[in-house]
Amino acid sequence: MSELALKTASFNPKVKSYWITLGVITCLVCLVGIPLIPIVALIIWIVAGRMLKAMSANLLERKLVVKRGVFFKEEKSIPLEKITDVGLSQGPLMRLFGLSFETAGQSGHGALVSLLGVVNASEFREAILTQKDNLTSDQPAQSNNDEPQSQVELIRSLTYSVKNIEQMLVTLLEEKK
Repeated sequence: MSELALKTASFNPKVKSYWITLGVITCLVCLVGIPLIPIVALIIWIVAGRMLKAMSANLLERKLVVKRGVFFKEEKSIPLEKITDVGLSQGPLMRLFGLSFETAGQSGHGALVSLLGVVNASEFREAILTQKDNLTSDQPAQSNNDEPQSQVELIRSLTYSVKNIEQMLVTLLEEKK
């Protein structure tokens, strides 16, 4: 039975330019690669277009489904209850292209999935977290044996809030420089 997608991510076409710029910078760093810049840029341009077409991220009722890959296809289906954090980050080159890097993961286990160039990434992030919260609130209250579990969720929520505050402070400090 097919689930109805609650939210579908679209990817910014600027990712292609970002990848080309990274390829050119890599070639410039390697003196041997300088004559290869036009060839590398052309190859990246062709492959990046196909990679963008193959990328998808769909938020379903109970999971996040991410597909990508041209030569090696990859599909990840992540249950929302396993996602404890959805982070957004931007490097200087990403800011230049107006892109962000989104990761959905578990605490202590790193990212379960990474997405580069999601359009309205913060909106998609909020949709994931809101749907996760909806699932959590829809689950019936259980016996007092689960009280330690609710404390763990509270600690995770507080940790998440502190991380967001730290990220906002870092961003503010970078903007002041």
